[in-house]
Amino acid sequence: MQFKVQILAGALAVAVAGFAGAAQAETTLRIGTVLAPSDPMGQGLEKFAKEVKEATKGEVVVEVFHSSQLGDTTEMLDQARAGANVGTVTDVARLSDFVPSLAIMSAPFLFDTYDDADKFAGSPEYLGWGDELTEKAGIVMLASNWYQGARHALTQKPIASPADLSGVKMRTIGAPVWIETIRAMGAEPTPMPWGEVYSALQLGTLDAAEAQPTAIWGAKLYEVIKDVNKTGHIQLVTALVIGADTWSQISAENQKIVRELAVENGRYASQLTIELGEKALEDVAAKGVAVNEVDLTPFKEAVAPVYATLGLEKEKAIVEDVLSR
Repeated sequence: MQFKVQILAGALAVAVAGFAGAAQAETTLRIGTVLAPSDPMGQGLEKFAKEVKEATKGEVVVEVFHSSQLGDTTEMLDQARAGANVGTVTDVARLSDFVPSLAIMSAPFLFDTYDDADKFAGSPEYLGWGDELTEKAGIVMLASNWYQGARHALTQKPIASPADLSGVKMRTIGAPVWIETIRAMGAEPTPMPWGEVYSALQLGTLDAAEAQPTAIWGAKLYEVIKDVNKTGHIQLVTALVIGADTWSQISAENQKIVRELAVENGRYASQLTIELGEKALEDVAAKGVAVNEVDLTPFKEAVAPVYATLGLEKEKAIVEDVLSR
């Protein structure tokens, strides 16, 4: 009898160990975004989460947090670098503090189409900068082809030239390439968290902002602006990133699966962006906001020196070379 009890106890111990091993095998990736669930990025992340769980048989689980639930983008990046289990979709320019060449992804009037940006994001040159980012900042780029759309100037009056933006406080992203681009366009660049933009425009703390069509609609900025001026000064191509500490907990096999699905769903979300962008502008116009076509010539001339100012002339030549292949 005692022998049988020992056998049962041993079997139970093995079973418990097995369950513990299974629990340890599962890695959860917490991905946050400042955008609404209805935004193409939000929809793409939800699809990504579903497919990762299926493809890894539950060994990797992605949890998605929308609408700044995990903080602003910069805060999420700081958390990831500190070792927290946090990732996000970020404009690549924010990462240029660690790898200056990455700023080229947010350079003004660079990519004519999403396909161009997608091609460059998968090039050996760009992927090499991604490896450098992991070494220097502890951040892993899973994919850099999540397109959020063309950024347009959101104002309280129509604009036709950089002179029309003189003295205008315009919210932008707090990275040098964004700040210098907005300054070159004639406005006073004013970085602040995305979640504060609506109230700042409402209270007059900001005079203007710049954003892509789906974000204008998702954040209801049509309630606090009068004009959307279609400058398209920057194509917002973003990256899905995660902290290196969390990434290292995933097996090489599952890392490959997650990366491939990150690229695939980046294309899915980007196609949604393209499809929904024009509709978003139509919906904004239906709310009484003027959507203005703009002659881009004076703006392109105004921002041309930004490449030299930020030392991105070599990177621009690399982009042109990759796209010519």
